[in-house]
Amino acid sequence: MSHTRAIWDDGREPGRAVVALGVAVALSAIVINIAMVGRVSMFFDLWFVLLSLGLAVLVRPGDFFTVGVLPPLIMVGAFTVLAVDRPGAIATAQDGVVQAVVSGLAHHSVALVCGYALCLATLMARQRAAR
Repeated sequence: MSHTRAIWDDGREPGRAVVALGVAVALSAIVINIAMVGRVSMFFDLWFVLLSLGLAVLVRPGDFFTVGVLPPLIMVGAFTVLAVDRPGAIATAQDGVVQAVVSGLAHHSVALVCGYALCLATLMARQRAAR
């Protein structure tokens, strides 16, 4: 019986590299999104979901925990950086940093839940396939 390799069998990137890639792509998507429409919109949400899935596929099995906690941290970190400089891009311009981050997370919670669920489901499937 031949074994057909799945796409996630090839994930061999170390956790640090995947974290750096995730942060870079998320911040790039935010910059492009703000340049296009002046705020964080569904464009970022779609990129975030794809990014969460892609990171789970790329990481090596020994670093599953790193990627398993990464999507919420990426979104909180990116929104915090954005709230310091341009809170109006994720909330109202008068909001403070904490309020802007909370508003941004609330407005983009569907993307966060979908991306995180896909990430964890992919890691679980990879874990089962490795056995």
